[in-house]
Amino acid sequence: MDSVLAFILGVVIIALGLAVSIGLHEIGHLVPAKIFGVKVTQYMIGFGPTVWSRRRGETEYGVKAVPLGGYISMIGMFPPAKDGTVKADSTGFFRGLVQDARDQSAETITAGDEDRAFYRLPVWQRIIVMLGGPTMNLVLAVVLFGVLLMGVGIQQPSTTVGSVSACVLPDTSERQECEAGDPAAPGAAAGVEPGDRIISVEGTPITAWDQSTAIIRSHPGEPIEVVVERDGVERTLAVTPLLTERYVYDDRGEIVTDADGEPVTEKVGFVGIGAAYERAAQPITVVFQTVGDNVVAVSGVILNLPQRLVDVANAAFGPGERDPNGPISVVGVGRVAGEIASLDTVPVLDKAAGLIGILASLNIALFVFNLIPLLPLDGGHIAGAIWEAIRRGWAKLRRKPDPGPVDLAKLMPLTLGVVVILGGMSALLIYADIVKPVALF
Repeated sequence: MDSVLAFILGVVIIALGLAVSIGLHEIGHLVPAKIFGVKVTQYMIGFGPTVWSRRRGETEYGVKAVPLGGYISMIGMFPPAKDGTVKADSTGFFRGLVQDARDQSAETITAGDEDRAFYRLPVWQRIIVMLGGPTMNLVLAVVLFGVLLMGVGIQQPSTTVGSVSACVLPDTSERQECEAGDPAAPGAAAGVEPGDRIISVEGTPITAWDQSTAIIRSHPGEPIEVVVERDGVERTLAVTPLLTERYVYDDRGEIVTDADGEPVTEKVGFVGIGAAYERAAQPITVVFQTVGDNVVAVSGVILNLPQRLVDVANAAFGPGERDPNGPISVVGVGRVAGEIASLDTVPVLDKAAGLIGILASLNIALFVFNLIPLLPLDGGHIAGAIWEAIRRGWAKLRRKPDPGPVDLAKLMPLTLGVVVILGGMSALLIYADIVKPVALF
């Protein structure tokens, strides 16, 4: 029962965190819009029927029933058509979409507010307004990763011995327990004990576990001097690394294979000791590096989204497993958060770190995704404003009349297509996260 409650708590924490992220995203649009004088009639978290709202001045603030996003309503999002007419032809349905968008935009402008329409803002101000939301998510991600990396810290191997093997098992063996005939592990034979802090190996001071590992691996069959600290007293131990065969791993921790697909092995020294892990605070440079790495990773997922969605569909409707690095829906995110929160063997601090990391990554995803240059995303409005600046600048350079604002309403048919695709993508991911969830544990 406790694990069920913990699972629910994890889901609730992520849901609230996501709601706050969405709310701050919309504040990122709201504040600059008001500063630049745009009339904002609504600030809403969610979609569908309004659950609660309250008016402050000219803006209605509220929460809607479906908490899958949010929006602010600014008057005059689209400029009126130049000729004010609608031409009837074989593409009347799409022309109707365009004109409906213009009409709805015009209806939001009341007498006396004509100069407060969004489309009347200078290009640079429109870009700032639309960038405000994604920028807020980026700032949130930096703050959350800062709390995670600089405050909580990350688990990394220390110079303290965490485990000592009794025997040597071949790396290519699937056995986990010692059997008769297995050679004794050199570390245990030399008297190394869990809790010993390694001071030096072969006269080299040890400040990181990898240093000791490198020296041990390079001295198979040769006695080496290991100085450890135990109960405040330094002890010198003579250890002879055993020559053993181990797989070769790449930078991603995966086994290297040869041209025939066979695992590559190497002969190295082995003593049978493992590091104890401890949390260590990271410098701020690691925070920015982590944010950058996450932005690149999310961008890669989006650039390869069609193939990744095909992989998700194949896994959801077939026997294959989901890619843990592939896209997931809010249902999948909630499920992962619940699983982290319900793990009995994980300390509370580690659970908190996991949930903070999820929220930070979600904000990176919101930042990158909203910058895609397609309507109705923020990136579509930004791209339209940039195109308008280029077009007006080119006309000015050629001493031509100002072409006026770009009519983004003409892109409503494309916008409808994007909405349909996003809806289908969301439905697929939600279905996959229910019937074939990502297996992280």
